[in-house]
Amino acid sequence: MAQFTFFDEVKKNLGEAAIDFTNHNFKAMLTNVAPDAQNNAVKADITEIAPGNGYVAGGMLMTAVTWQETGAGTGVWRWTMNDFTWNAAGGNIAQFRYIVWYDDTTSSPLKPLIGFVDYGVGIIVTNGNGFTVDIGLGGVLELS
Repeated sequence: MAQFTFFDEVKKNLGEAAIDFTNHNFKAMLTNVAPDAQNNAVKADITEIAPGNGYVAGGMLMTAVTWQETGAGTGVWRWTMNDFTWNAAGGNIAQFRYIVWYDDTTSSPLKPLIGFVDYGVGIIVTNGNGFTVDIGLGGVLELS
């Protein structure tokens, strides 16, 4: 997976227990507009691609989300989830370059942002094809 970048506000939200990596629902959404890690804080700050052809507004719900220590006493915590795929059907999924993760449970702040990955180029998922995000063994993020 491409390099994960935290939004600055996630640190505040974690410290205030507004985000719960164990019990909340998280989504990943697509955008073609560069996120601003310093100034974007909630989902409404992100310009999401148009829904349709296999992409649903608000993005995809993450499954099998876990927040756990990588080994007893390591002090390294990993946030991981199942791989996921956007499948284009009935046409192409609009061009995107970034995948943005956010907490879909929290209402204060409303849908706070976690982080994003930048694929470096615009991607179009063509009709009949899929785009899979391989989370990998390292998860989405680690804190140590």
